[in-house]
Amino acid sequence: MAIIKGMQDTLDAEVARFVQTPLKQPLLVNSIPKGGTHLLRNVLRMFVPIEQHHDRDFVQIPNMHQHLDAFDPNAPKLAAAHLLFSDQSLANIRFARHILLVRDPWDWVLARARFFVSDEFEQENIQHLKTPGLFSAEALMNMMIFGVHQKSPALIDIYTHNAAAWLGTGVHLVRYEDLAAAVRDIEAPGSERLIGDLLGAAGIVRPDDWRERVVTGADRKKSRTARENLKLPDGLVFPDVLPDAQKALVEFHAPGLRKLLGYA
Repeated sequence: MAIIKGMQDTLDAEVARFVQTPLKQPLLVNSIPKGGTHLLRNVLRMFVPIEQHHDRDFVQIPNMHQHLDAFDPNAPKLAAAHLLFSDQSLANIRFARHILLVRDPWDWVLARARFFVSDEFEQENIQHLKTPGLFSAEALMNMMIFGVHQKSPALIDIYTHNAAAWLGTGVHLVRYEDLAAAVRDIEAPGSERLIGDLLGAAGIVRPDDWRERVVTGADRKKSRTARENLKLPDGLVFPDVLPDAQKALVEFHAPGLRKLLGYA
């Protein structure tokens, strides 16, 4: 089982600074793993009373039976998930507003590779990936694309079941890159539209102080999984942009995926 470590979350104190209006309907923030879920969840937390935060864990198929209260229409909560598309998932979340976050597969390969070899992530059967000098950055990127045999799924499997299969079912689609850009330039007209649409999909009336709330929730210094807060093995350096060889491998492995998600 994977274990995620990192700094202690302190954002509840920030949430308490703002006047909150209770949710009237369960709200699900769903994404692929390493899709930027913490960013989106932390932004939305700033608009939801603390007592309505379902923060015991990310909801996934193996633990979903322990989190059914997150989707109780009589006690609405904000919950985050890496939830596979399935009959069970659909039945359990049928009363929830559903926001689906995706990330450019090219960027995701790098983000996932960095996270897998960081001190903040532990999974017993792939701990050897962190051994200094054992694997090159390029080899690790390829493992993120094609998977680690019998240990970790391939890119196409994750994107198929955690993202693509949800499309057309009433989800509100958000691209990580669009959200990150809105946070960086919160005064831009496009940022106001994106956040307005996001809050509308969440069933939240946009307050006058929405910009302050978004910037507070998106503070990377308080994110457990932000890139700059990860400690990598000595000597292992990943590029800022996916190399052309790995871009071609993504297209070979998952043709049409980036176009489907609006990246090409």
